Amino acid sequence: MSYLSFFTTFFRLGLTTFGGREVLVPKLEREVVDRRQWLSHDELSELVDVSGSCPGVFIVNISTMTGYRLRRTRGALAATLGAVLPSLLIILLIAMLYHSLKDNKAVAAMLRGVRPAVVALVALPVFNMARSARITLTNCWIPIASALLIWLLGVSPITIMLIAVAAGYVWGRYVKPTE
Repeated sequence: MSYLSFFTTFFRLGLTTFGGREVLVPKLEREVVDRRQWLSHDELSELVDVSGSCPGVFIVNISTMTGYRLRRTRGALAATLGAVLPSLLIILLIAMLYHSLKDNKAVAAMLRGVRPAVVALVALPVFNMARSARITLTNCWIPIASALLIWLLGVSPITIMLIAVAAGYVWGRYVKPTE
């Protein structure tokens, strides 16, 4: 297992995997466990759990941890660079072409067509998070009010978070009846 094989494996995963963790894990398992036999199913499962609990982009976390597990720092660098480079190159290409194509009617129409899909891609994790945070009809006013304060009045998200922490503490400590 060479650094180049780490790079190319994670480059291919970074280039072809859209949709996040749910899409990446089965592809990663086929590539890293079944095809290349770099890790066992249990080892990959452990890395997936740790990578998912760390802040940041999942593919970056899992590639870094896999590379480090197998070849230490240089392995982590090769795998991470492979995972990140496709997105970086695509974004650079779009940025370079955007100004020359933004007035093109066909490109403008495609971008207008993509907007609803982008909204859906952003909304789905929000709804999933709301479900796991137990947001219901009785408490949905909290995220709605927070969003409106940020959007309409320009209140800092940090201020909203600090108020939420303080309110949660007061509610849990003094208001909520003990069970």
